[in-house]
Amino acid sequence: MFSKYYIPAGSAAAPYTVDITPESAGWSEASLAVVELGSGQSVARQTGDTEVMILPLAGGGTVETGGDVFELSSRASVFDGPADMVYIGVQNSYTLTGEGRIAICAARAKRQLPNRRVAAADVPVELRGTGNCSRQVHNFGTAGVFEADSLIACEVITPGGNWSSYPAHKHDEQSAVESALEEIYYFEIDDGPGGSRGFGYHRVYGTPARPIEVLEEVRSGDVVLVPHGFHGPSVAAPGYHMYYLNVMAGPGDERAWKIVDDPEHAWLRGTWENQDVDPRLPLHSRGAERGFQS
Repeated sequence: MFSKYYIPAGSAAAPYTVDITPESAGWSEASLAVVELGSGQSVARQTGDTEVMILPLAGGGTVETGGDVFELSSRASVFDGPADMVYIGVQNSYTLTGEGRIAICAARAKRQLPNRRVAAADVPVELRGTGNCSRQVHNFGTAGVFEADSLIACEVITPGGNWSSYPAHKHDEQSAVESALEEIYYFEIDDGPGGSRGFGYHRVYGTPARPIEVLEEVRSGDVVLVPHGFHGPSVAAPGYHMYYLNVMAGPGDERAWKIVDDPEHAWLRGTWENQDVDPRLPLHSRGAERGFQS
């Protein structure tokens, strides 16, 4: 039986494959739409009280707003290195034209910031963890890398057989060591030989004070919502690389990603010092920085 926090691919009306809003998610800040465009097809949207980050998952296009036209260079798939990203601030109308599958990450925002583009070549690429906890992160929209009012977003690639978002962590309280952030996980799974359809698993669990229980098999285009609680691992089945797009936002004044590990499993970080990063990473030709965050 599926959890209400699992949103399957194809749950939205065409041309969208998923369309998560704060209202549909049952929270207040974060949203995500994924649109499938045919050649030259367009969608017109308004940001309203949200800021958005737009990036191609497969394919490319343009974003036109206020007389400016921003290019989204084409990429073959989410496993083909970072993508261009276009940021559009609050109270703007824009038209997205292109061909392929394009993600629109959004969050409610208070400040008006300039519309702008980040080229794929300028996206910081980071390797986190070691051994079978190794993963690759594209920090196109994270705090400290890209200025936004509330929205935090990044891409994570986990090689087949590895565990990501592990040890499990949470960010659902506002404190000196933790941020209160809603989070969306959007998944794509690399095909195997002969087009065999890959899969993975994602786990969310709560505390006695705020219980939540989610364990879902995920395939390409599926979404798991994390309103609160510890989340992880995201497990990539052997033979199938896993991708997920993280979209986060919270009501606090500070735009920051501060996490607390599940204390039962936090000791695992200490074991990474004696292991090498998975030699399959990075999964594209660009270099990557070494890191050991969650």
